[in-house]
Amino acid sequence: MLRRVLVLGSTGSVGRQSLEVLAGLRDSHEVVGLAAARSAARLSEQARDFHPRAVALADASQAGDLAVPPGCRVFTGAEGVVRLVEHVVPDIVLCAITGAAGLRSTLAAAEGGGVVGLANKESLVLAGHLVKSACRRSGARLVPVDSEHSALAQCLQGHEPSHVRRLVLTASGGPFRGYSAEQLLAVTPAQALRHPSWDMGPRITVDSATLMNKALEVIEACQLFDVPPENVSVVVHPQSVIHSMVEFIDGALLAQLSPPDMRLPIRWALAYPGRVPSGEASVDIARLPGLTFEAPDPVAFPCLLLGQLVARSGGLSGTVLNAANEVAVEAFLAGRLSFTAIHAVVADALDRFENEPEPDVARIEETDRRVRRHAASRLPQPAT
Repeated sequence: MLRRVLVLGSTGSVGRQSLEVLAGLRDSHEVVGLAAARSAARLSEQARDFHPRAVALADASQAGDLAVPPGCRVFTGAEGVVRLVEHVVPDIVLCAITGAAGLRSTLAAAEGGGVVGLANKESLVLAGHLVKSACRRSGARLVPVDSEHSALAQCLQGHEPSHVRRLVLTASGGPFRGYSAEQLLAVTPAQALRHPSWDMGPRITVDSATLMNKALEVIEACQLFDVPPENVSVVVHPQSVIHSMVEFIDGALLAQLSPPDMRLPIRWALAYPGRVPSGEASVDIARLPGLTFEAPDPVAFPCLLLGQLVARSGGLSGTVLNAANEVAVEAFLAGRLSFTAIHAVVADALDRFENEPEPDVARIEETDRRVRRHAASRLPQPAT
């Protein structure tokens, strides 16, 4: 029987790569649904290629530009994405909607049971307690699609949690590895978007450059694997061959190695709990680059420390961190904010907003809106 797959965020970087993988799995997987934020033209093209039962477009104003095959149902608006999850009854949902916008659809996927392939780390940063509670109720299985957390999950298979001493997340270091805090004052958006290892969307690429992405991943790892933040470490590994490591109580280290290609963790999530052939040649181990490691620089890249702080605090602090960061990154990409000021905007928001343990969705969304307004008010005003 074909496994029914729903891809949320199908027009983004991870979504497009997911469909590349699914194109080679037509004998075992059926794409039953696709969802995008606003790219009606690309979503239409994907619907023609995969003939899903339904699609959703979050930006209802773009729905007039959708052209889908006969019999394909169309949902629109933010609620339409949630209705899509409920309508197609998938076995696997790949959650690849970027940012806080993906929270409700991730929760809907978790409530539906089956496999939830999670590339939207923000869902766990904002509401890990809610996502995990939904999974417990439905029996859904969270399978990480982030390369680092996929690596950790693979290394942890078959091992007792009590045998784990530490999780080690690897970071490429981004385009500014080795820069001093002073050198970072003058970097531009164009420079920040030139990632040395990965091809990703603009926001996550900037997050990689500030190491905010790694801060979010620390929080995600604590939620996914039920470990305290003091048992999660980050090491810079510029070759991006080792995607993460697990240290056990006897001193053994297990690492997952592969070329930097998001299709591998996507393929693993789609095949979970098994594996499927990649169709590609074996890795020539002798040609892999030398593997080096270094500690991250907390002075030049202080965003990483914010992630550790929020992982300890929990509650609404994850919402504050993410919302302020999204506003700051957008302002940086628009040329309104310096690279180093991204940290200042986020730190200010964390200082201003009171934390609250285990908030519900309404409280999270209200706080998200308030933080965005506050962060926007702290930005330099455009010249008139």
